[in-house]
Amino acid sequence: MRFAILILLAAAGLLPAPAVAAVAADEPLAVIVPRHFSGREPGTQELALIFKRKKLAWDDGMRIQAVNLPSDHPARRLFSQRILKSAPEAQTQYWNAMYFQGVFPPHVVASPEAMLRYVAETSGAIGYVPGCKLDTRVKAILWIDASGAISENSPLLECPQD
Repeated sequence: MRFAILILLAAAGLLPAPAVAAVAADEPLAVIVPRHFSGREPGTQELALIFKRKKLAWDDGMRIQAVNLPSDHPARRLFSQRILKSAPEAQTQYWNAMYFQGVFPPHVVASPEAMLRYVAETSGAIGYVPGCKLDTRVKAILWIDASGAISENSPLLECPQD
């Protein structure tokens, strides 16, 4: 039983992970889908349902493949606080309860690059990345700024040169 809960927490990305690079304090998040996504774009309430695994299919019947960054990633924290209205570590109890109903948390990838690859290559996928990591493999459908404001319009990004 204890082992099953640890596996669930690891799958949900709620166990500590290696340190990750910080997201700039004012860098917005892009909520992303595959580049050729043609469905209706979800609003914030629908996003919460998707990432809580209460909405499992897009309007066309395709299975939704929600994906998260690790729980200690700053982008995950911002997304969780603005969309799910709680910090990632506060979601443990929710996922423990859902586990016993046969519902598993969204898949977790290790980095924004892994998020871009997963979403670009997975039909029905939805995730999020820091805005400066966005590229042409995916399509941004919503933007979340550091204050929590949500917009469908792409913000002006000031990205550092690598």
